[in-house]
Amino acid sequence: MGSRLLVVGAGLSGAVISRELANAGCEVIVVEGRNHVAGNCYTERDTGTGVMVHVHGPHIFHTDDPEVWEYVNAFETFLPFKHRVKVVSGGQVYSLPVNLHTINQFFGKCLRPDEARAFIEKQADGSIAEPKTFEEQAMRFIGKPLYEAFFKGYTQKQWGCEPSELPASLLKRLPIRFNYDDNYFFHSFQGMPQGGYTPMIERMLDHPGITVHLGKRFERGQVQEFDHVFYSGPLDGYFEYEMGRLGYRTLGFERFTYGGDFQGCAVMNYADASAPFTRITEHKHFAPWEEHSRSVCYREFSRDCGPGDVPYYPIRLVNEKALLAAYVTRAEQETSVTFVGRLGTYRYLDMDVTIREALDAARAYLSSRSAGERMPAFMSSPL
Repeated sequence: MGSRLLVVGAGLSGAVISRELANAGCEVIVVEGRNHVAGNCYTERDTGTGVMVHVHGPHIFHTDDPEVWEYVNAFETFLPFKHRVKVVSGGQVYSLPVNLHTINQFFGKCLRPDEARAFIEKQADGSIAEPKTFEEQAMRFIGKPLYEAFFKGYTQKQWGCEPSELPASLLKRLPIRFNYDDNYFFHSFQGMPQGGYTPMIERMLDHPGITVHLGKRFERGQVQEFDHVFYSGPLDGYFEYEMGRLGYRTLGFERFTYGGDFQGCAVMNYADASAPFTRITEHKHFAPWEEHSRSVCYREFSRDCGPGDVPYYPIRLVNEKALLAAYVTRAEQETSVTFVGRLGTYRYLDMDVTIREALDAARAYLSSRSAGERMPAFMSSPL
C-alpha cells in the first residue's frame, strides 16, 4: 500500500517530488499558497502583446546534468537559447561576463588572450592571498577598475549592503574569460521551454495520484495527518519565525510595454549605483523563435524582504549563520518532514540543482521506506 504524503509548494521542488512519488504509487496531496502552480518560474502569455512573460523575473535553464535535462524535456520541449547579458557602465554598453571584448573595449586596447591575462594580473591585488569577501575576490582576480565599473554599484543595489560584507563565493558565479565568448553560462545543456515553465509544471502535476489545492496555506498541525511531508516553503516560516526571521532579498518590478524593440537583448544590467534599478529585462528576447511587434519589459529593483513580500534570494551574511544553525537544529528534530528547495534549505539554488535534489529526495524517501529507516530532514546541509 502506498504512502499518503503532503507536499508543500507547487514549484519545481514540489512538482518533481510529487510526480516521482505518485509514479511509485503514493497518494500525494499538494498545497500551494498562491493561486497558481510553478512558483517563481511562473510564466504567462501577455494578452496585449502575445509575449511570453516570466512574471516573477526571468529563468534561464542551464545544466551539465543529462538526467535533469532529459527530465524537463519529457514534460516540455526546450528550444536552444544562449543567454547573453549586456551591461551599462559609465554611459557605455559592454558584454558580461567580463571577456576579452569587455577588457579591450573598457581599457581602449587590442590585446590578445595572453596579453590580456598578463594585463589583468597587473591590475589585480596580489597581496590578497585568500579572499574572504566579495570585494576581496574581485580585487584579487580582476582589479579595482573592472570591479568598480561592473560589480561594486550593481552588488550594492542587488544585496543592499557593501560588497565587503558579502562572501567571496558569490563572485565565483561570474568568471572572467580571456576570449570573446559572451555566453553567460558554460553548461552543456541550455534552453528555454517552448510553451513556458507553467505548462511544464502543470504536466508534472497531472497524475491521478496527485491532488493540488491552490490558495491553501500549510499549517504545522497537518504533519501528523500524513506519512511524510516535503516542505518547500521558508525554513523559518515552518517554525512560524519563533526565533526570528532569516534574511532574504526580494524583487520589485516596474512593468512597461514598448511599441518595438526596446533594448535589443533579453537582459541589460545597470552597473552604476546612480541607476535605481539593477537591470531591465525584455521578455520577447527569451523566446527568439517567436516574433512580436510590441514588447514587455521589466525594470527590476532589489530590496530587503518584508513579512508580506515574496522571498527570492537568501542573504546568508555572517549574522545569519547562528540563526540558521538554530533553525537547522530544530528541523533535524522533526521526524517526518524533509525540507527542500531554495526556501526550505535557505540556499541559492539554480533550477537544475533544485530538480536534482528533488529527484534525490523522492528516491531517498522510497529507499528509506523500503528499508524502514528515517528520512533525513535535508538532502544537503544548509550550513
